[in-house]
Amino acid sequence: MGLVKAGSLALLPPGSVSEAVLDGTPYAICNLEGGIHALSGTCPHACGPLGQGVLREHMIVCPWHEWAFDCRTGESPYDARIKVERFRVILKGDDILIDA
Repeated sequence: MGLVKAGSLALLPPGSVSEAVLDGTPYAICNLEGGIHALSGTCPHACGPLGQGVLREHMIVCPWHEWAFDCRTGESPYDARIKVERFRVILKGDDILIDA
């Protein structure tokens, strides 16, 4: 798919998460202290919507069953073998572009 717009910095303040659905695929976009991270938007536990979760410190927490993943690495804090895919992020002005 290449680089696609997944959101706007103006709508993603530090400490927040948003969901972007691109070509039918959900992504979770996190603003961790000004650093933007993009992850698969589907929790591997029960396919919950990670992009509708919350950030707790550097962890994105799924709203369904509170499974957590480090938004910087995609890894679970409980088992590093459990992870969600990460995607490269490029900022262009106010646009958040991800390499989907």
